[in-house]
Amino acid sequence: MAEVLLFHHVQGLTPGVQAFAEALRRAGHVVHVPDLFDGLVFDELEEGLAHARATGFDTIIARGRASADELPEGLVYAGISMGVLPAQALAQTRPGAKGAVLLESCLPPSEFGGAWPDSVPVQVHGMDADPSFALEGDLDAARELVAAAPDATLFVYPGDRHLFTDSSLAAHDPQAAALVTERVLSFLARVDR
Repeated sequence: MAEVLLFHHVQGLTPGVQAFAEALRRAGHVVHVPDLFDGLVFDELEEGLAHARATGFDTIIARGRASADELPEGLVYAGISMGVLPAQALAQTRPGAKGAVLLESCLPPSEFGGAWPDSVPVQVHGMDADPSFALEGDLDAARELVAAAPDATLFVYPGDRHLFTDSSLAAHDPQAAALVTERVLSFLARVDR
């Protein structure tokens, strides 16, 4: 059993984010899903992005760090899109990280103080034509991370949808999302050893 701290995307803590967390729980993992938006959920991506910008990404990362402060070391940090910000920051800087799962986003490790820690395995998932992932530098950052980190894997899925892993959104791609879940569960089983 792994213990996971999962951060939601810019549309908030949607039913689809909760469903993903529940899929991990059904496999026996403990999953914490803090609400970084204090209950706000947005119907449209642009509305959520505007809220995130108004809140400030540094504040969002700080909220993620604060939620981790209440939990033990030895976590797997996971994030979906915007949620990758606190997940990646914690995986790179908080002692004892067991792994990281970065869904639909990735930043260069230099954003959080330097190289990816050798002891932290990581998976990155995204679509090959997603404008937010493939065309804004995230895919390049993921490739850089995989080339530099000793235990890193990049999974690229065909398609142009952003937030395709969220079953409650129109962008959901059931086939690709099911494959993501399968691969994440295999990863969690491996890092739990």
